[in-house]
Amino acid sequence: MATSLLATDGYKFSMAEAGWPLRRETFYYTHRKGGLQVVPLDIAAFVRSLLPEPRPEDYDFLSRNDYEMGIGFKSAILRTDRLVVHALPRGALFYPKEPVLSLTGPSAMVSWVEPLLIQLNFRIQVATQALADREELVRGLAAVTCEEQKRIALETLDAVGVKAGPIRVDSEGYYQRVRAQVRELVEAVEDPSRIFEVGLRAATCLEQHEIALRACKEAGVIRTSNVEGARKLGMIPVGTMGHEHVQRYGSDEVAFRAIRERRPQRSSYLLDTFDTLASGLPAAFRLILEEPGSGDSIRFDSGNKKLQYLYAVTQARDLGVRPVNILEDGLDAQATREFEELRRQVGWEPSAQFYGYGGHIVARPMDCPYTRDRVAAVYKLSMTGSTPTMKFGNELAEGKASIPGSPVLFRRRHGSGPIGLIGQEGEPAPEGYFQLTDSAAEAPSFVASQGSDPKEMRVAYTPATQGLVDELRRRHFPRGR
Repeated sequence: MATSLLATDGYKFSMAEAGWPLRRETFYYTHRKGGLQVVPLDIAAFVRSLLPEPRPEDYDFLSRNDYEMGIGFKSAILRTDRLVVHALPRGALFYPKEPVLSLTGPSAMVSWVEPLLIQLNFRIQVATQALADREELVRGLAAVTCEEQKRIALETLDAVGVKAGPIRVDSEGYYQRVRAQVRELVEAVEDPSRIFEVGLRAATCLEQHEIALRACKEAGVIRTSNVEGARKLGMIPVGTMGHEHVQRYGSDEVAFRAIRERRPQRSSYLLDTFDTLASGLPAAFRLILEEPGSGDSIRFDSGNKKLQYLYAVTQARDLGVRPVNILEDGLDAQATREFEELRRQVGWEPSAQFYGYGGHIVARPMDCPYTRDRVAAVYKLSMTGSTPTMKFGNELAEGKASIPGSPVLFRRRHGSGPIGLIGQEGEPAPEGYFQLTDSAAEAPSFVASQGSDPKEMRVAYTPATQGLVDELRRRHFPRGR
């Protein structure tokens, strides 16, 4: 069955219209944590199976919901012959932060696939658990959310040659738990229209996410980032800007202006791509001051959001503006209640503060433990045109900065040194290493860790990659950080 063009997040369409949909770009996929893991399938074939087949009615729906797509997007999304996949081979083992795959192609296409591609993490976790501890796997897969999730689990176990235990589909139980979760959030904010759902990337499959959306709708939440889900269920698709948009422009202010000046709808300025307080927030306020009555919003997404929030509302008062505040990333009911108390303390109107929830609504109610957050699966822009780019954010110490360029993975064959080196496409393999990315092998390519120095069981950059990181750091933080 062909993938719907609408089976992605709404902000993919707004960013395509405010960016360069035909520009050649590279994104890469990795897990930030989770220990040693295995690739259970042919990644290139998997990626191509996700690509959409657009229909005229898809574009009609987008147009009716403030996502009027131009000829650039419509051309880019069909250029499957321009897609280049670099990936670890089936059976390969990888460590956290190592690039599992990269996609290069027209910007709109390689961006569009993100939510569905991130769902790959479920297959990887099932395969890894199956090979590590079958008894624990049987417990983990005892109950799943839907038939599609069960099918994916069985398909993955078959691929790694492990017999499945009994798997019970509990769609109704999952539905009830999601609904209860959403009702608790609605109770915290007292108005379901102040909540929107952004959990497509936290789901294991489209069927699971549709169940979650039905529960959201029953609880009164009718806004979702999943455009296909919105079409099916009569909900409202939402989304303005992601980190890739700011990386693409290399400047918070330039990126914010592109969104505001190329789309007539209200804009939401994402603050944390480079530095929330030093860069993102000042740029957002400059634009808001130019048109203070436009109803634009600022979006807090990572780092110490309470500190950022208090700083932002103080600055807004001093400047005489009242932007809409949007809070996302890692929120639960308790955090929501705390932010609602802060809102009341600073005198911010309820109608000017909104909340977005992903994993808390979609993944936390799962009985199955193999969630995206468990491995911190991410998909990041690393090259736009010929320019390397990376997300810095406010969590450098936590290792959340992304990799620039066209990353490939070198695995240590013999000798000492890091177990993995993240290099650049076309770079020769360092002494004692071989390139695991695009290797023809279908067996685990791994140097045994028993008896190894823990310092060697780490991942590092080659000089070429480190040089790109240093150059970008100097460019964005000339005075240091």
